Amino acid sequence: MKPFYENKRDDFYCRDSDYKSKSLAYTSHLHYHIELAFLMGGRTRVTVDSNVYDVEAGDVIIVFPNQIHRFETLEKEKFILMIVNPDIISEFTKQFTSSIPESNIIKGGALDEDLSLLAKKISDSYYGNEQYKDTILRGYLLSFFGKILQKLTVKDVQAKEYNVLGSILNYCINNSSKPLSLDILEKELHISKYYISHIMSNKLRMGFNDYINSLRVSNACKYLQKSDKSITEISDIVGFNTLRTFNRAFLKQMGITPSEYRAKK
Repeated sequence: MKPFYENKRDDFYCRDSDYKSKSLAYTSHLHYHIELAFLMGGRTRVTVDSNVYDVEAGDVIIVFPNQIHRFETLEKEKFILMIVNPDIISEFTKQFTSSIPESNIIKGGALDEDLSLLAKKISDSYYGNEQYKDTILRGYLLSFFGKILQKLTVKDVQAKEYNVLGSILNYCINNSSKPLSLDILEKELHISKYYISHIMSNKLRMGFNDYINSLRVSNACKYLQKSDKSITEISDIVGFNTLRTFNRAFLKQMGITPSEYRAKK
């Protein structure tokens, strides 16, 4: 079960909490798309590369392509989330693919009347079925991200390390239900296991085992929500060796047990 972030065929995805009331929470990942959360309510903690931001109502958080990021819900959010292939706003592709922002947060950005109006128009158009929808959406996106870029200071980025980490994360995501270890990754990716450990600790701010567990717990949440499989079955499906290990990892990441999580669905 791949998250849409790493297997997105569409050029644009939007989620408005007024239409779909899921949280923003998701474990560390990266992709080629721009990811932007327009926060109108609640609080979320976002880790981008090695930077941690506490995002509050009224703020905007933006992640450029190939930046590693993780969302942790602190208080149920009211938001508009956009995931955009930079190639569809080609006028700005260079800015988004050859640089990163000095800060990924725009404090008070969601209070800007022009940005707020454009964000809502983008959401309404995405969920609507108007004539020339794709063309209208592209126009709104160009205007929106043009204004966003005016509020950011960007710097050039070296892509080599991101490409290595991208290979590591994509392999882990695609094989999270299988046995995984640093030795296996070293053999499959032809990258030193010591370098893998270093780059994950440096960029994700978590160890290899914690990251694998976070992927497996995220997948387990989907099964707990959408299937009647037993907790023991789910533990095995997502890749945990024992039920005890699963319960311990789930409690650490979610703050409740799998049984409690299922009861709340």
